[in-house]
Parts: sequence; C-alpha cells; structure tokens
Amino acid sequence: MSAAAYEAFQRVLKNRKRGKSIQVDGYSDFLFLNRDGLPKVAVNYDAMFKCLAKKFNKCHKEPLPAVMTPHTMRHTFCTRMANDGMNPKALQYIMGHANITMTLNYYAHATFHSAQAEMARLEAAKAEKAVEAAETTVENTVEVAAPAVENAGETKAAA
Repeated sequence: MSAAAYEAFQRVLKNRKRGKSIQVDGYSDFLFLNRDGLPKVAVNYDAMFKCLAKKFNKCHKEPLPAVMTPHTMRHTFCTRMANDGMNPKALQYIMGHANITMTLNYYAHATFHSAQAEMARLEAAKAEKAVEAAETTVENTVEVAAPAVENAGETKAAA
C-alpha cells in the first residue's frame, strides 16, 4: 500500500462518527460505511461511479466509457502495472490471484506500442552491454600494455 493510500485511509477512520461496530460473517471494522453506519455494498459503489462519471463528462471533451465500475478500475490498474514492467508475481500477489495465468492472460494486455517499446528496451540493453564489454576490453588492454611499456623502459636503462 502506498503512503498516500495509507494516509487517506487514516483520514477516513479519523473523520468517522463513532457508532456501534457491525459484524458481518465474522468481519468487523469496515473501512467504508454508508450513512447508516453499515458497510458499503456493490450498489453503493455503482451509484457513486455513475455520479462521478456524469460529473467528469460535464467537464471533459472526451467522455468516460459508458460502463464504468470498480472492476474497470481494477482491470485498468493491473493492465497499466503490467505494461509498466511490474514483476508479474508481485502483481499477482497484489491482485489476489491464486494463479499467475489469471494475471497474465486476463489482465495484462500487450499492445503494438507496448511490444514496440519492449523491443526498443531490449535493444538499448543489448547496446549498453556491448559498450560495457568494449570498455572492459580497452581497460584490460591498457592494464596489460602499461607494465610492458614500463618493463621495456627498465630494459633500456639496464643496457
């Protein structure tokens, strides 16, 4: 969890009106509650997303997709993290997937541009290794040649 998310959750808890603790299926201390102090459910989030999308579309030229749900946000997050090169096993853990296949096949989408960027990244890494190898070769050559030149000077002085 990022520090910003942690701070936001702390603000939610701090600003919460104290009320009775609700237990659902053995769980308690829910983070997001409705006006009645009950845990929010899917319907609450669907209504909130529709309202937010409507407000966004009023202020922006390009509207949000017609279907906008919390799962859409989850899917977008996972796809962007995968495309940004996040370790797939770490992403699997964050998403709570039991199987890496779910993370890779259903959420991580390759596009022409992401494949092109990955090829460019590999080419740059290959070029960087070639430069490093050339520099190492030059350094080793200089180190071998320097004692030979010193020894040649000593040989001339002895003669």
